[in-house]
Amino acid sequence: MNKNRWVKLVLSIMICQAAGLIGSIFTSQSVNTWYQNIQKPSFNPPSWVFGPVWTTLFLMMGISLYLILIKRMSKKVKLGIVLFGVQLVLNILWSLFFFGLQDPLLGFIEITILWVFIALTIYQFRKIDKRSSYLLIPYILWVSFAAILNLSIWLLNSNIV
Repeated sequence: MNKNRWVKLVLSIMICQAAGLIGSIFTSQSVNTWYQNIQKPSFNPPSWVFGPVWTTLFLMMGISLYLILIKRMSKKVKLGIVLFGVQLVLNILWSLFFFGLQDPLLGFIEITILWVFIALTIYQFRKIDKRSSYLLIPYILWVSFAAILNLSIWLLNSNIV
């Protein structure tokens, strides 16, 4: 692998891990306070599970992005990169809305939009490099689970009867 490809690989992974780090800033402010005091469904994983899962998912996302960045620049590649960027920003925003603002309803609305952009990214990446789309499958599955968890938390803690 030439130097340029190594740089793209490292930067791709670092960008995704940085998104995780930014999101964790909002999470860490609430996970031991507000989040501990709200009702959660029985299938809520222990808090220690989230760090390793997200770190792994961000690593896979970075490798997926790298596989796109090494392709010849085209309209398909540019669109894929834009979609990837949008879903990455939406990923950070979910942490801000759910944990930072402590608003499960806003978090659920946002994570639904995030899910759509992940699906669009997978669809676009599949046109460019199938491997890159496959690397995002665990991510969309985890976000699907997180959306169900988010909705459950909102329902358990809202005044809706």
